[in-house]
Amino acid sequence: MLFSSMTFIYLFLPILCLIHFFAKKEFYNFILLIASIIFYAWGEPKYLAIMLFTITLNYFGALAIENSKKFKKPILILTILLNLSFLVYFKYFNFIIDNFNSIFHLSANVINIVMPIGISFYTFQALSYLIDVYREEVKAQKDFYKLALYICLFPQLIAGPIVKYHDVENQINSRDVNFEKVNLGAKRFIIGLSKKMLIANTMGAIADKIFTQDPHTFTHSIAWLGSVAYTFQIYFDFSGYSDMAIGLGLIFGFKFMENFNYPYISKSITEFWRRWHISLSTWFKQYVYISLGGNRQGKFKTLRNLGIVFLLTGIWHGAAWNFIIWGIWNGFFVILEKQLNIKDFEQKQHSKLIYCLQHIYCIFLFIIGWVIFRADNMKYAWDYLMNMFGLLHIHTNEIAYSWQYYVDRVEIIAFIFAIIFCTPIFKNILEIKNKFLKTIINVILILLMIVSTSSIAADTYNPFIYFRF
Repeated sequence: MLFSSMTFIYLFLPILCLIHFFAKKEFYNFILLIASIIFYAWGEPKYLAIMLFTITLNYFGALAIENSKKFKKPILILTILLNLSFLVYFKYFNFIIDNFNSIFHLSANVINIVMPIGISFYTFQALSYLIDVYREEVKAQKDFYKLALYICLFPQLIAGPIVKYHDVENQINSRDVNFEKVNLGAKRFIIGLSKKMLIANTMGAIADKIFTQDPHTFTHSIAWLGSVAYTFQIYFDFSGYSDMAIGLGLIFGFKFMENFNYPYISKSITEFWRRWHISLSTWFKQYVYISLGGNRQGKFKTLRNLGIVFLLTGIWHGAAWNFIIWGIWNGFFVILEKQLNIKDFEQKQHSKLIYCLQHIYCIFLFIIGWVIFRADNMKYAWDYLMNMFGLLHIHTNEIAYSWQYYVDRVEIIAFIFAIIFCTPIFKNILEIKNKFLKTIINVILILLMIVSTSSIAADTYNPFIYFRF
C-alpha cells in the first residue's frame, strides 16, 4: 500500500486514526501492530512470513545474547548472518550468479526472485536492535509484541527512515498522543505528499522520457535536463516519503529522526552525506565505521573504514554495478576531502566567491553520481556522461524530440518550486506563531492536499524510487 494512494489516505488512515484516538493508551501498541501487519500484507501477503520470522529470530537472538556470557559474540554473529541471508538471497542472489557466470564462463541459471518490499530497511532495524543489546546500550525486549511493533511499524516500514531501537525504545513503552502532535504530523504528511506528487513525479516523468532513450539520440542540453530532473526527482521523492513517515509517526505519538537536511545546499560531498539519508549514514557510522575502529587507529585505517562504509552504501542500494560504482564515487571524494583536510565549508572566513565555487563543485559531483545511480547499467551511464560533456557522437538524424517535448509550463513551474524547496528558505514554516500567517499556511496546505489527491485520483505517474531498495 502506497502512502500516495486513495486507499491509504481515505480508507486505511482515517479508520486507523478513529480506532487509535478513541482507544485506551494500553491498547496503542496492539492497534498499531495489527495495522502494520495489514498494511504490509496488503501489498506483500506472501512475504509476511519472512518478516514474522525476522521478528521471531531477533526476539530470541537478543534474549540469548543478553543471557549468555561465554557465547555472546558467536550468537550475535550467527543471528546477524541469518538476518543477512534473507537480504542476500532476495536482493543479491541473481547478481552474484550473473557475475560468477561472467567471470568463470559458466551458465548457471538465475531464479525468478521478487524482492520483498522494505526488506533492506527492516533488516537494518533488526540488526541495530541486536547490536544495541550486544553493546549493552539497551535491554533485550521481553515483550514479543513490542519488538514486533518496532520492526514492522508501518510509517517507516518500507522506505525508512531507518529507526534505531535505542532511539524509540522509550516511545514504544510509553508515549502520548495529543492535538499538537496530530496537527503537526498531519501538516508534515501533506507537505511530504505534495513534494512527492507535485514535484518528484513531474521531474520523474521528464527524467524517464530521457533516460529511456539511447544517449546518441539526444543533445547535450537534453542530457543535462535529464540529469537535473532526476536529481530533483530522487530528492523530493525520498524526502517526501520521509516527511510522510515522520508526520504519520507524530500522529501516533512517535518522533522519528529527520532523514534529510537540505543536502543540495552542501559545499562538499562529506557535508552532503551528513545531510542526505541521515538515518542510513548514521546507521553505517554507528554499526560499521565505529565497529571497524572509526578514526581511532591511524590515518590509513580511517580511510579504509570510510571506503568500506561507502562500498557497503552502494551495495545496500541495489544489486548492480552502477550502485557499487556510485558508492565508490562518493567514497572517493569523501576520502579525498579528508586527505586534503577540507573541513565543513561553512567557515565564515571564506569569501562569497569561494563559497559559491565550493557549492558548484558539490552540485557537479552529486549530479554525476545521480546519473550513475539512475542508469540501467554502467555502459549506459558512461555514454550518458560522455554526452553531457560533449564527448559522445550524436546521431543528429535520429534526434526525435526537442525541448518542448520534455518541458512545458507545468514542468517549468515545477523546476522553480524544486529549486526553492530544496533550500531551507521555508524551513520553519510550520512553527510560525502569527495567527494570520498560520491561517494562510493552513489554507495553502488544504489546497495542496486537494491538488495532490486529485493527481492521485487521475492515476498519473506515481512511482516510489526507494521501494526498489
